[in-house]
Amino acid sequence: MASTTPHGTETAYDYVIVGGGTAGCVLAARLSEDPDCRVCVVEGGPSDVGDDRILRLRNWINLLGSEFDYGYTTVEQPRGNSHILHSRARVLGGCSSHNTLISFLPLPEDLDDWVAAGCTGWGPETVLPYRDRLRTHIVPVAEADRNPIAEDFVTAASAALGVPVVEDFNARPFAEGAGFFSLAYQPEGNLRSSASVAYLHPVLDRPNLTLMLETWAHRLLPDASGRLTRVAVRGADGAPATVRAERELLLCAGAVDTPRLLLLSGVGPADDLRRLGIEVRADLPGVGENLLDHPESVIVWETAGPLPPNSAMDSDAGLFLRRDTGHPRPDLMFHFYQVPFTVNTERLGYPVPAHGVCMTPNVPRARSTGRMWLRSADPAEHPALDFRYFTDPEGYDERTVVDGLKIAREVAATAPLRDWLVREVAPGPGVTSDAELSEYGRRAAHTVYHPAGTCRMGAPDDPMAVCGPDLRLRGVEGVRVVDASVFPTMPTINPMVTVLLAAERAADLITGRPGPSGQGAAK
Repeated sequence: MASTTPHGTETAYDYVIVGGGTAGCVLAARLSEDPDCRVCVVEGGPSDVGDDRILRLRNWINLLGSEFDYGYTTVEQPRGNSHILHSRARVLGGCSSHNTLISFLPLPEDLDDWVAAGCTGWGPETVLPYRDRLRTHIVPVAEADRNPIAEDFVTAASAALGVPVVEDFNARPFAEGAGFFSLAYQPEGNLRSSASVAYLHPVLDRPNLTLMLETWAHRLLPDASGRLTRVAVRGADGAPATVRAERELLLCAGAVDTPRLLLLSGVGPADDLRRLGIEVRADLPGVGENLLDHPESVIVWETAGPLPPNSAMDSDAGLFLRRDTGHPRPDLMFHFYQVPFTVNTERLGYPVPAHGVCMTPNVPRARSTGRMWLRSADPAEHPALDFRYFTDPEGYDERTVVDGLKIAREVAATAPLRDWLVREVAPGPGVTSDAELSEYGRRAAHTVYHPAGTCRMGAPDDPMAVCGPDLRLRGVEGVRVVDASVFPTMPTINPMVTVLLAAERAADLITGRPGPSGQGAAK
């Protein structure tokens, strides 16, 4: 039912989901299973239906910096790379329509960390059984997509480092190993099994499900009772409107845009908001803090010629190591790229080989944390992102990258991978000292596009928690947050499946339905 307000036409639904990304698609599908429940999804980007640019997985790299990318940048990074484009997807399905769809279940200890951080009810015994509800088609890279050089990387890594070859990283928790990743895709046709494809495409004809695409949400507004359940939006035609949630407003805009929307709406650090002239609705100092990521560097080799053409998405295999054997989780990861990823090394003056490969030493649980904030009260201005890369006082993140560059060279010097390689292009064999490797590794560092943590959940007495374990926003009625911004700590592995599991659990928390193990879900 529509009415007219100072913010344009207002329509009402039971649930309004802001953000049609990875989590938003799950919630939209699950909540609209009840035919009497009216669900609306507000998504700033277009549909992915029928668009091969989105649906073909191997095209992911061409989406970076495209019309489907919000393209956020960082502030100056004194100890890192200040030139990183933090791609955030502007399309239905969000980053699951935009990324490589590498799909790992979170390790049990990752979820134990959440419970230790005050997130009661988010332990492995509760969260991991939701894997059986996932609709995405997750399989190890198909045999036809296994490039010979990637196979030789796996063999060389296992031989050089004494780690097992892992056939399926999701079969059981692992401490280390080399192997082909599991991906959310359909190998025939190289088609994504993104959150939108798996959850929304089959149910788009539900009469109780409304998608508002190319619609930008820029401020939350109170309803007559003071609950923050209305969203001011602007459609593709520029016309203002308001969408109201009669039950709950669900923020699923991701770790950048969810806190951004809260700050623009007066929910966040009170002093910061007042300085920008924003009326304070709730003083929540944790909004925008605890900005997490998986930083990684890169080491590039030239190959003797073009590689065989087959691949799922050109980064199909990887390696996990446990340098600290006193702990059960890996503390160093590598992606193996079958293309030379030189966006950062070229800027540093290194040549671009016509044909090449690279390894990317990655910090699974980085100890450097950052923050984001508004530059102004103008919703159109991008927020400031400061990941504070490589600033942890003990130098752990820096040490991890230096170790990773050295270990990558060990793998590259081992047969059968070494037989493909002509020379190391970046940083080059002359860069050998820890100081030199650190300087190069930090300046060539990149992101794996995993921002998280900026609206983290926590215990009732945690002053920096933005949400409780029930995902309800503190100090404001009517709002829950469901996306990677609620992560209190970063999972060791690529976090997309953790977002899917969190959204599946959130659907039960919202509706009160029991979880897959029969445990209750408090509303």
